Amino acid sequence: MSILINKSTRLIVQGITGRDGLFHALKMKEYGTQVVGGTSPGKGGTEIDRIPVFNTMYEAVQQTGANASVIFVPARFATDAIMEATDAGIELIICITEGIPTLDVIKAYRFVQMRGAKLIGPNCPGLISPDESLVDILPGKVFTKGHTGVLSRSGTLTYEVVYHLTANGMGQSTAVGMGGDPVVGLYFRELLEMFENDPETHSIVVIGEIGGNAEELAAEYIRQHVTKPVVGFIAGQSAPAGKQMGHAGAIISGGTGTAVEKIKAMEEAGIRVASEPSEIPALLKLLV
Repeated sequence: MSILINKSTRLIVQGITGRDGLFHALKMKEYGTQVVGGTSPGKGGTEIDRIPVFNTMYEAVQQTGANASVIFVPARFATDAIMEATDAGIELIICITEGIPTLDVIKAYRFVQMRGAKLIGPNCPGLISPDESLVDILPGKVFTKGHTGVLSRSGTLTYEVVYHLTANGMGQSTAVGMGGDPVVGLYFRELLEMFENDPETHSIVVIGEIGGNAEELAAEYIRQHVTKPVVGFIAGQSAPAGKQMGHAGAIISGGTGTAVEKIKAMEEAGIRVASEPSEIPALLKLLV
């Protein structure tokens, strides 16, 4: 099994005629994802590599039976794209777009929650269930099917950690890049619960970074509710206070959100924490 996506996932690419949308739509289709359509206002009725293009998400869902969408539209349209997908009945929305104002994300995410849908992102690399479905900008070739669930605030670190896992014969059930903005959709707690309940996920890797208190809250949730082996890694251990490091949410403020605090919280919850990504496979092998 896997979480969130699998071979039956039917995907719409919102913004399929744009440069990034087209490039990744073809990559996802090549991987084996069921890309059943795309949207681009004014270009409905056309096709791209036998993928039908629709003017609206409502038309796309009605004609394809899609249950997931991935968003590649510019930031100024992305909030509307999230809500349009939700209103059309999409169950899982992955927003790759970065640079969306935080207050707009709050509005869109609240709408998603009210409709009972799920949002990943924005400003995220997406997710993959190896050999089943890829809905993202992740490099599919470094992933291999297995039993380790990966959840991460960092796209690049996801690639690096998975590379080390794969090189050490440790495949992945699902890998999820949650996004690094201050407000995103599904986060540590919800994803940890999904991995805990997935019988094919035997261990979990949590990749965090400086800023906020999400990792501390995740550590407490793991202590209370997760029975599977967990290994953690925190990026930004040398970051100076008050300086944003890459992501909008990766900023230490008022002495909180530091790597030291996050590592301490994880270790107190019984989580083995790697000092380098390359150490993660060896730590997992000690636990599984």
